[in-house]
Amino acid sequence: MTDTPRHGFDTMQIHAGSRPDPATGARQTPIYQTTAYVFRDADHAAALFNLQEVGFIYSRLTNPTVAVLQERMAALEGGVGAVCCSSGHGAQIMALFPLMGPGCNLIASTRLYGGTVTQFSQTIRRFGWSVKFVDFDDLDALEAAVDENTRAIFCESIANPGGYITDLDAVGALAQKVGLPLIVDNTTATPYLCRPIEHGATLVVHSLTKYLTGNGTVTGGVIIDSGKFDWSASGKFPSLSEPEPAYHGLKFHETFGPMAFTFHGIAIGLRDLGMTLNPQAAHYTLMGIETLSLRMERHCTNALRVAQWLEKDPRVAYVTYAGLPSSPWHHRVARICPKGASGLFTFSLKAGYDACRKLIDNVAIFSHVANLGDTRSLIIHSASTTHRQLTEAQQVAAGAAPDVVRLSIGIEDPEDLIADLDQAMKKAGA
Repeated sequence: MTDTPRHGFDTMQIHAGSRPDPATGARQTPIYQTTAYVFRDADHAAALFNLQEVGFIYSRLTNPTVAVLQERMAALEGGVGAVCCSSGHGAQIMALFPLMGPGCNLIASTRLYGGTVTQFSQTIRRFGWSVKFVDFDDLDALEAAVDENTRAIFCESIANPGGYITDLDAVGALAQKVGLPLIVDNTTATPYLCRPIEHGATLVVHSLTKYLTGNGTVTGGVIIDSGKFDWSASGKFPSLSEPEPAYHGLKFHETFGPMAFTFHGIAIGLRDLGMTLNPQAAHYTLMGIETLSLRMERHCTNALRVAQWLEKDPRVAYVTYAGLPSSPWHHRVARICPKGASGLFTFSLKAGYDACRKLIDNVAIFSHVANLGDTRSLIIHSASTTHRQLTEAQQVAAGAAPDVVRLSIGIEDPEDLIADLDQAMKKAGA
């Protein structure tokens, strides 16, 4: 749990959760590269294992470097606690784990990262869970999809790849109306551009791999708990409201109150699923977060400049950047992400699928990688890579049609990025 006073974002991204090392006085958070921790005595060990005292036992569960990152993310998102894990996909499973059970379902937006669509439509079926994909702009359809076995609603604040902005206020109000937790993937926006908890989210998940670290060196994930959901009200979440046999009948919600989900994520989720974030990755991410606001401002201004140029180019059919007045989601920017629409968007080439692939083969500054949120500008053809496993209809619904290229705009000189795209489109015969 974070005990950091409420400061401005730029201050918190540097200081939240961080204190000088008590043993050495080191100002930067050390990498505590250790497996286990010495107990003071037998009573201390017993108290830790009984969840009667907070501390460090074993680095699959807790680690001092990771703990600083968890406090910082909770502070930046406005939550009560956070749990870090080994990847963004790990964070999604960790978020669902205490909520779901065999026969239960979640409702997810049709506009999601392709890997998330596959995880929800294929992999979670092995747990006996299922998903209903709904267009979240159709609130009536969203509400109609809720049934007695629904346990969560899931969306992205700014969707990958198309940059679609979810109306979190409307979806959050609906989630509250039907008594379900809203889980928001805030990876593309980051807490600098959007704070989903303020719009009704119960849980926020991130891939730390992307903008938060910002340098393409880490895979990691995090779940931030708002602390605002009543896990005992409906009887639908027994993992949090009912006695836990592994802890002598302890009831997480009754015992830990607003911190119930966070404690469960560590004491049960990390203990049994083992999706642990290593301390070196946490250290790299902490260093990346220190410059998050500076980078996001540049990502947004560069993305707008490139998107404006592409929109005027006769070789381009359309551009999806929500920062453009022509975007159907532009009216949501000021309300949902008032500091900018991030650096991720797509554009369609009139020349189609083959031209998209040739374009990617001829860029010089853009890097052709399956990632986003790097300081470097990145490019990919989603239909033949990240969304390849989907049907064409699913690709179109997700914003990754065959004639679409996805850009993650970095912090380079925008005129150099424009020149690179221009020469690549010429070579591609666009």
